[in-house]
Amino acid sequence: MKKICLLSLAIISCCLIKSYAQDSSEYNQHDLFSPDFFTKNGNEYRSADGTPGPKYWQNSASYLIHATLTEAPDTTVSGDVIIDYTNNSPDSLKFLWLQVDQNLFDPRSRGIATVTVSGGRFDMHGFTRGGEQIKSVTVTYKGKSYDIKPIITDTRMQVRLPFVMKPGGDKVSIKINFSFAIPEYGADRMGRLYTKNGVVYQIAQWYPRMCVYDDVMGWNTLPYMGAGEFYCEYGNYDYYVTLPADMIVNGSGDLQNPQEVLTSEEIARLNKAKSSDSTVFIVSADEIGKASARPKTSGTLTWHYKMTNSRDVSWAASKAFIWDAARINFPSGRKGISMAVYPIESAGYQAYGRGTQYLKQSIEFYSKTYFEYPWNSASVVAGIALGMEYPGIIFCSYKIKNNSLWGDVTHEIGHNWFPMIVGSNERRFMWQDEGFNTFINGYATKWFHNGEYYNKRQENGMNNYMIMSMSSPNSEALMLPPDATSDKTMGEYYYKTSFALNILRNYVLDSERFDYAFKNYVSTWAFKHPQPDDFFRFMNNATGEDLGWFWKEWFFQTYTLDQAVGGVNYINGNASEGALITIKNLKKMALPVSIKINEENGDSSIVKLPIDIWSRGSKWTFKYNSKSPLKSIVIDPQQILPDINRNNNVWNNQ
Repeated sequence: MKKICLLSLAIISCCLIKSYAQDSSEYNQHDLFSPDFFTKNGNEYRSADGTPGPKYWQNSASYLIHATLTEAPDTTVSGDVIIDYTNNSPDSLKFLWLQVDQNLFDPRSRGIATVTVSGGRFDMHGFTRGGEQIKSVTVTYKGKSYDIKPIITDTRMQVRLPFVMKPGGDKVSIKINFSFAIPEYGADRMGRLYTKNGVVYQIAQWYPRMCVYDDVMGWNTLPYMGAGEFYCEYGNYDYYVTLPADMIVNGSGDLQNPQEVLTSEEIARLNKAKSSDSTVFIVSADEIGKASARPKTSGTLTWHYKMTNSRDVSWAASKAFIWDAARINFPSGRKGISMAVYPIESAGYQAYGRGTQYLKQSIEFYSKTYFEYPWNSASVVAGIALGMEYPGIIFCSYKIKNNSLWGDVTHEIGHNWFPMIVGSNERRFMWQDEGFNTFINGYATKWFHNGEYYNKRQENGMNNYMIMSMSSPNSEALMLPPDATSDKTMGEYYYKTSFALNILRNYVLDSERFDYAFKNYVSTWAFKHPQPDDFFRFMNNATGEDLGWFWKEWFFQTYTLDQAVGGVNYINGNASEGALITIKNLKKMALPVSIKINEENGDSSIVKLPIDIWSRGSKWTFKYNSKSPLKSIVIDPQQILPDINRNNNVWNNQ
């Protein structure tokens, strides 16, 4: 294609002032702007505008669980779960699939087999007693019960039905007796921490859970291998945990029997915390291990929790817990409670002494900015897990302090929006929860305590790190599932996605259009199962832009960006008549252009050019109404974009 400047050259003569060497370009506008980004049309389940279709459906699973934690002779959790499963799909189901995640710790698991020799965060070696023990499975359908021999394949369990579940609301009840030994280090999701005053147990992925059956994949049965997280159905949870009476339990949801498991003084303190913005101790450091801190000190107690419309529950237990709490204020006027439980090793203002406030403030920010937190309580537990999220409860490392603790708390509780409220498939599309969450965490950190932990230099450093990561030959596409990528590139799910959304919000679009679309995406897909296409379509429609080129280059490809100044010509050799400035796009990624132009007379201005210029080719020439010779030209003067070569962004008249 001929360059647009040829028309001007046919009318006026130009005098070359300065031009850079003709760099070859890898850019092809036909690849980036091809009309086939969406490979399928909208349908009655998922509409073309990115909203749930008129016949959208999802199945549901509610759980009644009784569990016992036994420390001697083995450290185990055992119990039974009754799952009430509803088939809202238009399909008949002849079998069911469940997740048995504790099989990750079986020495024969796929997860262990695929851990690299050097180990890593999700290393499960060394625990020989691991694995889920399924003692019995009974299915009850229309009043008749059937004993089923399940087919267990690694971390999946198939229940073959002696009947067919009918479409459109048919129900079945599955009762499973299970047990497992608690791993000391549970692949950074759970485990045991030995402290001065006792063991801190963080218990997760602890009961057989239903796999999701959806309109995209049918049964979602990707195995749990450590890196890929979870995809779960929504339902109600009613669970009981029995354990030694000297332990305190903190779990997802609302405690149902405080009068049975707490002292009258602790109940009074808890009620005080529910009306206090300041942190209130429920159990102080001085009370750890004292008989007065427990209703009884021998035998067992059973803690009863409930949580509604959730996709999972987890809990923690210890006799070593300090416990404090404060009120959460929601935008609607509703009140909740934020809590922290931690061993004495994690106490102090620089550490978990501020944990409750970090949690409270994060929830209040995310509730006001994106979607109101739907549950009544939230807890942070200091333990062996570096950082892990579950509905209403998060596990963070007992070692961290100050900005590291703030960052971990606001990140893990942020996951209660992505994917606990917006229920995407973490095991297949990690960017859709880790990346979105990292994006909102940045705004929470800028806001918290007037930016106490916000560091612009650190943010710029992370952006520069991402530029280097994206330009590496080892870079991998965000659409790949996490178990198919390298540990070295996993950070891209977090930071590249966040980087992309910030550029989309602040550079490609504008904050008003982006924020409107993003907030409405959250409310539209709350407690549902959006796919990547749903997000892409929703943002396109709500912002009024065809962003297929953007999604392609950031999420499906590993493209890089290199914008460059190509040269300057003055019209009729006279700077006062204007200048023709040529810019180039040398790599496969394209983004709008921002150019700062300085003249020798002291005038300067910013010229902004839309993405559409790159739909014409790899070069673009535009007229600038100069009054005097140009002194300098700088592309992306604020250094916002992931440009891999900033040297050619600058033109100086020397």
